[in-house]
This record gives sequence, C-alpha cells and structure tokens, in this order.
Amino acid sequence: MPSSTDDDGIAEAAQRLWDARTSNLPCAPVRSLLRGGDIEAAYAVQEVNTRRALSGGRRLVGRKIGLTSPAVQKQLGVGQPDFGVLFGDMAVCDGEEIDLTRLIDPRIEVEVAFVLGADLSDEWTTTADVLRATACVVTAIEVVDSRVAAWDIGIVDTVADNASSGLFLLGGSPRRLEGLELRESGAVILAGGEPLSVGAGAACLGHPVNAVVWLARRLARTAYPLSAGDVVLSGALGPMIRVTAGTVYEAHVSGLGSVRAVFAKGNHP
Repeated sequence: MPSSTDDDGIAEAAQRLWDARTSNLPCAPVRSLLRGGDIEAAYAVQEVNTRRALSGGRRLVGRKIGLTSPAVQKQLGVGQPDFGVLFGDMAVCDGEEIDLTRLIDPRIEVEVAFVLGADLSDEWTTTADVLRATACVVTAIEVVDSRVAAWDIGIVDTVADNASSGLFLLGGSPRRLEGLELRESGAVILAGGEPLSVGAGAACLGHPVNAVVWLARRLARTAYPLSAGDVVLSGALGPMIRVTAGTVYEAHVSGLGSVRAVFAKGNHP
C-alpha cells in the first residue's frame, strides 16, 4: 500500500504540473517528489490530473504512445513505451494556425494515427484484434511539449506530465489498413521543401500496429480502456524537431498523405 509520504509526493507533483499547464509557465522536474524511478507513481500523478481535467469539462478523445524508439528508451533507461491522454481541446485542424502562446517549448513528430471503430478492452488484445478494430489510419503530427523547464526530464517526469503531450493534428486522407505496409512506410517532415526529419514505420516498435497492441493491453488494466472512436497516436517515426515561430511544417507518410502544422509568427519567446 502507498504510504502517506507517497500520497503527498503524488499530490504535490500533480499540483506542480497542473499549475505549470494552467499558467503556461515551466516548472521544476517532479522526479524528486516521487520514489526514484517509480513509473507507477508517475502514472498516478498523470491520473490525478486526468480526472481533474475531466471533471473540469475536458473530453477524452484518445491516447498518445511515446518512447517507441529503442534509442530513446535506452536514453531514459526504460524498456517499454509510455502513454498519455488526448483531450478534444488538443486537436488542431490541418493547416490551422497554431498560437504558440498555448505552448511552452514545443517540438513536433510525424506519426501514424489509428482511429478505432471498436473497443479494445481486453488485457490479451492481439494484432488481429487491432486490425479488426481499426476504422482507418491517417498521417498525424504530434506537437509535444514539456511543462518541465528546458526539457530537463527523465521517465518519471514525462509520464507524470501526461507523456509530454501538447497538441495533435490529423490528416484528411483516411485509409483502411488493407493493402498498407506500415512497417515499410517512409515518413518525413518538411519545412520550406527541406526535409528536417526522416523515418519509417519500423521505427515504432517494429510496426505501428505493435504499439497499439501494447497500449490496448496496458490500458485494459486501467479505468479508461481503448474505446470505439478513440484516436491513438502510435509513436514517432522519425526524430523530434524543435518548433520555430512562423514556420509551416508538412508531414508525409507514404500511402497516407500529409498534414500541415502552421505556427504563428512572433508570439513565442
């Protein structure tokens, strides 16, 4: 059973991150408030703020998966991905201008987003289950952001901070999975015609479907299993890019089309 000290640390960490999000001012890392390397305590922090957000009227619309790259896992000393919650007010339309004052220190990633047409609530979800449950897939941009100052994060910090979630954009060319080979799909982020990040589906746990299987199994043990209608950002296909104000970024995934993130000029430190 968690001790009162553990509970106090979880509550303090959750409040620190909540205040940083609502003020849009970065905070100190939270890892010192929790037992060293305790990822489950970090998820408890995330859960506190998820419930607080839902009670305040925000709408849960899906999940994001992070740390799908073996290189990033090694960097943070973990052997599995992590996840965060997507809320409806985090969604940005393709080409809609993004006001950078909404964010602290954003970066972007190109991903494959899965839109579910059926629930995935079983702890033993299989690849076949994910294939049957997926209504469509689209190219996505995740705008990642950290409430922790200067991205001074370890695994505990990022999990507690809703997996460093910011915003997300979905492309407008949905495709069914039949006939797609997502493992071999190339991905690129361009700005001004120049490639800034290049990757492939295999960078996401070997195949983006594998990431969704992992997430479905993990969430089956929580209060919020994956449900029909959920959007799942399956993980980065290439390196993360730091955002520059006034720049238009276009992400492409072969076979899935593109999506554009347009960042406003002159409104970010």
